[in-house]
Amino acid sequence: MINVIYEDNHILVVEKPVNIPMQEDSSKDTDLLTIAKEYIKTKYNKPGNVYLGLVHRLDRPVGGIVIFAKTSKAASRLSAIIQSHDFKKEYLAVVLDNGLKNKGVFEDYLLKDTKTNTVKVDPKGKYAKLDYEVIKRKDNLALVHINLHTGRSHQIRVQFSSRNHPLYGDQRYNKHAIKGQQIALWAYRITFTHPVLKTSMTFTLEPKDIYPFNIRG
Repeated sequence: MINVIYEDNHILVVEKPVNIPMQEDSSKDTDLLTIAKEYIKTKYNKPGNVYLGLVHRLDRPVGGIVIFAKTSKAASRLSAIIQSHDFKKEYLAVVLDNGLKNKGVFEDYLLKDTKTNTVKVDPKGKYAKLDYEVIKRKDNLALVHINLHTGRSHQIRVQFSSRNHPLYGDQRYNKHAIKGQQIALWAYRITFTHPVLKTSMTFTLEPKDIYPFNIRG
């Protein structure tokens, strides 16, 4: 089953469950793209292969809102919208507080090591920017609302961990994370111009009411 948030002839907006890859990888685990294609094939009784364009991604352990393009025209236009930074992505994350300021802007250059699939702050990397605001604090944890200005690989995870505020449960960048903990990062809201209708659209999806997201009460 797939949680469809919105659908028309051009786009499909769905919830990505945590720990499911966006598309098939070396693990061969069930992936969201295949699930979404199967949903369309079954709903509309489509024969053969179903087209569905993957225009943006979430890391495997991260859940939240994702958009697929149902036509190649919508895919190319959405890609152009994303490239022009007219695709606003907002996240919720729980980080180690450690005296985190109430709000701030992080700007770094991030370099990805494709062999280890890890990212680090490095002047030879690509420019990355986000701004955040703390919503709630409890037990040395801070729930933060994040506006992502650039979409670099592992950006939120690395920018916060490099400042001693790693994400709760981040097995890769938080040395305090306990094995088996789920990373507390959620793709919460997206705002963009519809690739065909040209209207502004916003979709919001709250994370499940579980720890540590429920520290806001």
